[in-house]
Amino acid sequence: MFGFRFIKTQPTTYLLAFRGGKVVAEGAGLSLFYYSPTTTLVAVPIASREEPFIFEKITADFQTVTIQGHVSFRIAEPVKTAGLLNFALKPDGATYTTKDPEKLPERVVALAQVLVQQVIQQTELADAIRSAGKLAEVVLLGLRKNPEIAALGVQVLGLAILAIKPTPETGRALEAKAREAILRGADEAIYARRNAAVENERAIKQSELDTEIAVEQKKRTIRETQMEAEASVRRKKNELREAEMEADIAIENRRQDFVKINADNIRITAQAEGDRIGAVIKALDKADPRIVQALVATGMQPNQLIAQAFGGLADRAERIGQLNISPDLLQTLLTSNSKKEPVRG
Repeated sequence: MFGFRFIKTQPTTYLLAFRGGKVVAEGAGLSLFYYSPTTTLVAVPIASREEPFIFEKITADFQTVTIQGHVSFRIAEPVKTAGLLNFALKPDGATYTTKDPEKLPERVVALAQVLVQQVIQQTELADAIRSAGKLAEVVLLGLRKNPEIAALGVQVLGLAILAIKPTPETGRALEAKAREAILRGADEAIYARRNAAVENERAIKQSELDTEIAVEQKKRTIRETQMEAEASVRRKKNELREAEMEADIAIENRRQDFVKINADNIRITAQAEGDRIGAVIKALDKADPRIVQALVATGMQPNQLIAQAFGGLADRAERIGQLNISPDLLQTLLTSNSKKEPVRG
C-alpha cells in the first residue's frame, strides 16, 4: 500500500535492487521491501536450463541433414548479464518489462548452430551421420571459447547431439546401399563358410588319407620286420641244419674211419689167428693123432671124456663084436652129466 511492496525470490534467482542509479541490494534468494515508484528490481535466473534445438544443414557433398539436440547452460555472472540484457521487472515484481530474458537462449542456440554449420559443411553425409559424438565435442568446445558467451556471463554446461538424420529419400538410398553391402557381406560369409566347409572336408579327407598311408606304411614295416625275422629264423634253421649235416657227416666219417680201422683190426686179427692156427696145424700135421687127442682131452669134463670114449668105440665098431651098456650105467652117466655145468666153448 502507498507504493510499498514485498518481494521474495528463489535461491535460483539473483535479485538486484536499483534506486537512484545505484544498487542498494543484491543477492540470490533475496527478500526485501521496496518502494515501487523509485526502485527498479532486476531478477536474473541463475539456475541451469536446457534449450533444445533442431535445424537443417548442408553437408560437404550437398546433402541435407537434420540435426537435433540440446544445449545446457546457466548464467554464471548475473551482474554482467544484467548489464547487457534487460532483466528488469515490472512494478508488480512478477513479469519482465522486455523480452530480453527469452532472447538469451536463442542467442546461445544461434551460436551453437553456427558452430554446427561450420563442422557439417566440411563433412560428407556418411561421415556426418556417424559423427554425433565428435560434433558435440567440437561445438561444446567452441561455445566455451566463444567471446560472446563469455561477455554475456553465461557458462555452457554441456551439449548433446541426439540425432543426425538425412532426408527420407537419402535415408532410403543409404539404407539400400547398406542393405546391399550387408547382403553382399552375407553372401561373402556364406561363400566363406562353404569354402571353409570344403577346405575342412578336404583337410579331413587328406588327414584320413595320410592316416591310411601311415597305417599301410606301418603294416608294411611290420610285414618287412616279420619277413626279416622269418628269413633270419630260416637262416638260423638252415645254419643249424647245415651244422647238423656237417656234424652227421663228421660222425659218419668218424664211423667209417672206425669201421675201416675195426675192419683192418679184425682182418689183422683174423690173419694173425689164421697164421697161428696154420702154424699149429703145420706143427700138428706131423704129430701122432693120438698125441693130439690126448692134448685135446687135457682139462675136459668127465662127460666130454665119455663122449670121446664112445666116439672111439664107434670108430672101431667093426672090431667090436658086442657091447652091453646097462640102463643103470646110462642113467648114472646122464644124471651125472645133467648135474654138471654145461660146457662153455
